[in-house]
Amino acid sequence: MANSTQSVCVYCGSRKGRHAAYEADARAVGAAIAENGWRLVYGAGDVGLMGAVANATQRAGGETFGVIPTHLLDWEVGKRDLTRFVVTENMHERKKVMYMNSDAIVVLPGGAGSLDEFFEVLTWRQLGLHEKPIFFLNTADYWAPLAALMDHVVEEGFADATIKDFYRMFDDVPALTEALRSALS
Repeated sequence: MANSTQSVCVYCGSRKGRHAAYEADARAVGAAIAENGWRLVYGAGDVGLMGAVANATQRAGGETFGVIPTHLLDWEVGKRDLTRFVVTENMHERKKVMYMNSDAIVVLPGGAGSLDEFFEVLTWRQLGLHEKPIFFLNTADYWAPLAALMDHVVEEGFADATIKDFYRMFDDVPALTEALRSALS
């Protein structure tokens, strides 16, 4: 079992998306985080995939660390029953606090916010500012267009092919969980 001080930051949608598999996988990831003794770090919302992953972590007895900016307290329904609930002044501070309090990053299906969070930590990794693992859960092939875009960026000469070494994609929760175990051991 992993050390309980290890934390997994999850970026994901504040909506549930079109397919039930997105929410089912978010719940499975939350349960896996708790079952492995890791702490969930996430955006502190109680809606969409954010709420699903947090509620599943809590139900499985895990610790939760949520970070939300004041302007999203109502919109994302700030989940105040977390182990730790942090309110920031803005989105930039939220992302910094989430990043600083995590040992690994997992990206579930999500929208512009999840992409923003991913590209920021990817850029930092590319610049050598961290070595935290970045993992995608490619539920229902959701992230296939992103993988194609990254291939295109490399093919067009805007990044070296090594940029694709800074993240990994997994098609199911067991494979993702095993990768997290390896990365956090």
